[in-house]
Amino acid sequence: MAQDSAGGAAPAEIPDEELRHNAIGFLDALVIGLNSTSPAYSLAAVIGPIVALAGIYAPGIMLASFVPMLLIAAAFYYLNKVDQDCGTTFSWVTRAMGPWAGWLGGWAITMTGVLVIGSLADVAVHFGLLAVGLDSWADSALIRQTLAVVVILVMTAICVVGTELSAHLQDILILAQVFFLLAFAVVALYRIYAGTSTLDSIEPSLSWLNPFGAGGAALTGGLLLGVFIYWGWESAVNLTEEVKDSATAPGRAGIWSTVVLLVTYLSVGYAVVGYAGTAFLAANAGEEEAIFAVLAHEVMGGWDWMVLLAVCTSALASTQTTIIPASRTALSMARRHALPHPLAHIHPRFRTPDVSTWWVAAIAIGWYLIVNQISENALLDSLTALSLLIAFYYALTGVACAVYYRRHLLENLHNFLLIGLGPLIGAGMLAWLLEESIDDMSNPENSASGVSWFGLGPPLVIGIGIALAGVLIMCFWRVRDGRFWRERRGVVDPALVHGGKG
Repeated sequence: MAQDSAGGAAPAEIPDEELRHNAIGFLDALVIGLNSTSPAYSLAAVIGPIVALAGIYAPGIMLASFVPMLLIAAAFYYLNKVDQDCGTTFSWVTRAMGPWAGWLGGWAITMTGVLVIGSLADVAVHFGLLAVGLDSWADSALIRQTLAVVVILVMTAICVVGTELSAHLQDILILAQVFFLLAFAVVALYRIYAGTSTLDSIEPSLSWLNPFGAGGAALTGGLLLGVFIYWGWESAVNLTEEVKDSATAPGRAGIWSTVVLLVTYLSVGYAVVGYAGTAFLAANAGEEEAIFAVLAHEVMGGWDWMVLLAVCTSALASTQTTIIPASRTALSMARRHALPHPLAHIHPRFRTPDVSTWWVAAIAIGWYLIVNQISENALLDSLTALSLLIAFYYALTGVACAVYYRRHLLENLHNFLLIGLGPLIGAGMLAWLLEESIDDMSNPENSASGVSWFGLGPPLVIGIGIALAGVLIMCFWRVRDGRFWRERRGVVDPALVHGGKG
């Protein structure tokens, strides 16, 4: 592995109070990475729109979307080997490309959590109520939003109480989710081949894995959706300071998370497309409930509650794990004086970032409630804006990896391909998707609400607003406290290259 003397900001001064080292192991980190993506909910939200674009080639779109994720996961792995900082992209980009780019990368990660936490809690409540037969409660906005706030508060408290407790809860939730999803996929595939499907079933074929089968336009649109279903695996790396073997285990957990997700998505994707056919899925592309509620009843009959519960546990788990990268990035930024220092506070008993965690939850609740008052479509538009932030900080990380190791990329073929070229290709693909997203969102007709904000689609306005807010806050804090911007740029501590803090 290349050893780094490429330069960057000197390691930050470590405060007396630290996160709890060796709190969890590789498998716990892997589970948290998986749950952060919310596989069942992601499939429920995206499978319909992807089928509407690509038809039977939807599994191929999922396969193609996996490529940039794997390449960026490799960048996370190699950067984590030399810098085990819970701020991940913020810390790495700062070292490689300077404080301005690093600050914006950290801001993007934190804001993704703010945008999505409320929506995830809402989905968990909605599908949970459907699973136990309380459909009238699920239809009540007041009940659903009240329970969603309660869910956020409970999950935040669990995050604060301890990483070990969080990991144990995640183990239970992932087991339930995977079991329910696999049961659904197996029954659906069995009924396809047995000829007992109640819809227009299609016998699966390996040709469905061709991402170009439906044409270039379908591939472009599908990839924009595909990025969303894989996003979140890096939560495992945000726990790097709390994972055993912190130099390698978190990065490996991130990579393996993307691989396990690929297998899960292809399995369930084949089952859903094969059982329901393309007409049903395309017709209900905008209805998450129709895809995994109506279809669950068609496949499982009286056991449809299993699939509803899978989506509930998926969103519930992701509500908790999405708090992790946002809160730990805020912690990392605060202890480097890039944000107010109180956000760097560590709970003396639980050894978790309590102040930043509660702040993330409070802002997320406020965003969820305010946006819901505008309209339900406004909440969907805010989720659409996520793709802009995700593509930005993933691409930034890929570039940072190549820049960070620039002096070692030509030492051998391994370094050139896996540390340099691979992450750059992943960053290039995501930069292209970012440009395509901006172009797509500039048309108001492409938004969930179909309305115009300042002549643009609401998701793009939300994305621009978040970016401008970040720039303004960054400039204000640069004037208020410039210590982060005055950090000495020099050689990385060799101890970080050979094993790190863990």
